[in-house]
Amino acid sequence: MGLKPVKKGWNPQLWVSRRPFGLGLHKPNNFMEVFRAIGENADKLGYAWRILQEGVCDGCALGTYGMRDWTIEGIHLCNVRLRLLRLNTMGPLDVGVLEDVEKLRSRSSAELRGLGRLPYPMYRRKGDRGFKRISWAEALDRIALKICHSAPERLGFYLTSRGTPNETYYVAQKVVRALGSNNIDNAARICHSPSTVALKEALGVAATTCSYRDLIGTDLIVFFGSNVAVNQPVMMKYLYYARKAGTKVAVVNPYREPAMEHYWVPSDLESALFGTRITDRFFLVQPGGDIAFITGAMKHLLEQGGFNERFIEAHTSGFEAVVQSLRAARWEELEASSGVSHQEMLTFARMLMEAERAVLVWSMGITQHSSGEDAVQAIINLGLARGYLGREGCGLMPIRGHSGVQGGAEMGAYASAFPGGVPINPENARKLAERWGFEVPDQPGLTATEMLEAALRGELEVLWSIGGNFLEVLPDPERVRRALESVGLRVHQDIVLSSQMLAEPGDEVILLPATTRYEVPGGVSETSTERRVIYSPEIPGPRIGQARPEWEVLLELAHKVRADLADRLQFADTAAIRREIAQVVPFYEGIERLVAKGDAFQYGGPHLCKDGVCPTPDGKARFRVVEVPEQRLPPGAFRLVTRRGKQFNSMVLEDTDPINAAPRDAVLISAEDARRLGLAQGQRVWLSNPLGRMEAQVFIAPVRPGTLQVHWPEGNVLLDPDLRSAKAKIPAFKEAYAFIELQPDPASGQGQDHVAAGG
Repeated sequence: MGLKPVKKGWNPQLWVSRRPFGLGLHKPNNFMEVFRAIGENADKLGYAWRILQEGVCDGCALGTYGMRDWTIEGIHLCNVRLRLLRLNTMGPLDVGVLEDVEKLRSRSSAELRGLGRLPYPMYRRKGDRGFKRISWAEALDRIALKICHSAPERLGFYLTSRGTPNETYYVAQKVVRALGSNNIDNAARICHSPSTVALKEALGVAATTCSYRDLIGTDLIVFFGSNVAVNQPVMMKYLYYARKAGTKVAVVNPYREPAMEHYWVPSDLESALFGTRITDRFFLVQPGGDIAFITGAMKHLLEQGGFNERFIEAHTSGFEAVVQSLRAARWEELEASSGVSHQEMLTFARMLMEAERAVLVWSMGITQHSSGEDAVQAIINLGLARGYLGREGCGLMPIRGHSGVQGGAEMGAYASAFPGGVPINPENARKLAERWGFEVPDQPGLTATEMLEAALRGELEVLWSIGGNFLEVLPDPERVRRALESVGLRVHQDIVLSSQMLAEPGDEVILLPATTRYEVPGGVSETSTERRVIYSPEIPGPRIGQARPEWEVLLELAHKVRADLADRLQFADTAAIRREIAQVVPFYEGIERLVAKGDAFQYGGPHLCKDGVCPTPDGKARFRVVEVPEQRLPPGAFRLVTRRGKQFNSMVLEDTDPINAAPRDAVLISAEDARRLGLAQGQRVWLSNPLGRMEAQVFIAPVRPGTLQVHWPEGNVLLDPDLRSAKAKIPAFKEAYAFIELQPDPASGQGQDHVAAGG
């Protein structure tokens, strides 16, 4: 049985409203985004158009070539990409504004970005009021001198996925290892590292097992802790076609996300006019309750005979231990931990039993917990129990929010893995050393958060950050600031200013101007969520000052520090980098043949673990017993998670979320809790816990009672920087608690102005 076909013609049963374009309803104005982009890029319209037409999107990791993809016909252009467009077309900033850093500190990150592109290397010494311009030669000489006088274990390198291509990730990790260190990490650490760990252990692969095409016409799609309407907008067009094919959609989340309920796809006339009902059923679990919810659903499947016994017997191991744990699980504990009733779990189990095929999708609502690896394993267990692996219309999909993270990890820009996801150990280090011609360190390095901890201990002398902004990404911003200011030399290589650049120098701070992916001679590549490696050509247009590709700069630095290895750290161009990637990372074979727009290949084919056969020693997928985590709260506290609004990564694009109208300082609370506590919409309150306090305004929303949601990164002041998952070491952005206070300066943390009754 193949996928169900997309029905032709319009389907009024899926319409949100008969009002044309949803007039009068609250929803994003996607057409206005087009006009906004035209206005923002008016001075470079020709270049902006060429970027959209020729380049691979530098937004989320769905992946396009120009404005088309390999999934469905038609134009794909989302508002995230339109908002990022100006970063690629804006002119240079006036470096004179950097002469006095204090004047810049009051500016928001959006205002700092809006000043323009970094055009030249800039230098600031401790005690200086600001930065001065220096040459590339002086900048690299200063960096090289500091590295030469530092032990390898006292160096740290971090890359974000701000359009960063595979080629840069690969060269960066090779250079860092030539310097004798494995202290290199990237943005994948704080979004999907638990997915990588759990998938690799269970299936022998560390990526989405299916293709986007499997979404359209499958029986069921389940989203766990994922809001693709905000983070991967083009996915909503796939869901529109899936709905027209008869696919059912379920969402497991603490918040009934408005755009996951109703969405207007601007590039399709029917959906643009009348909207599309996306989700059939929401299951409002409490934060961290996903494992209990899935365990309950599987317990129902066990009792109802809903397991795919044939698949389990032929293609898995460890199932009996899971069955024993399900039999021992107590309903009252599963209900208490999940926040969902026994009956709702049964409803979900029945949806699964009715779905011969399904795709299970998850994102950071699952991974950003101290039990992140277990939560991912619970989803894997569910998929294996139903046989949703290795065939059409089935798959496990950790959907990526940034265009570089999938490739970044696979290129080896990771403290815990070599290129290709190979574990860091003496044997694998020896093999790499034989290939590269120099010694490779054989112990795992420092992750991003561990680098900052080392800095606080005075054990990090150099921190080189390509993109990124630790101040607006990690928990406890003030501690992060202290860590940054404890590093002797910080190097920030980026296309625009960020607030972390303005942190006081430990001794020195150097800013290096970088090119965008569209400016790199020879073109570059990225890897999408569905494992498609896509070529993005260089696009003719204006160039900024002395901005240089990061990979070139890193190689030049390496030649200064390790002149003895200069002949082994040589790449004539990006094509040469791709040739070596194909040799070092076998499943990337084919990347060396990418030379023009539209060139791409999907490593592993449409489905990993085809026909249920996994690249594990015995060819079988592994079930693993997952314990329901104990979630304790202080009396009167609410469970609290961070969420995203109108933003890309930590890059805030609007002060008000166009989807739900929540301002950036909103605290989302259920109507039930607000009524019980006597709180009104817009009322000022203060959220507190032992880690920090933040001012917020009440925003009544369909969230799970007993829970609160605040925007990220604003809510980072309430997060425990030491709370991370056991293996991937991901910060627990979705696992916090807070009290609500009615006064800004209560005499004591829990005095008479403390509003109790959260959980």
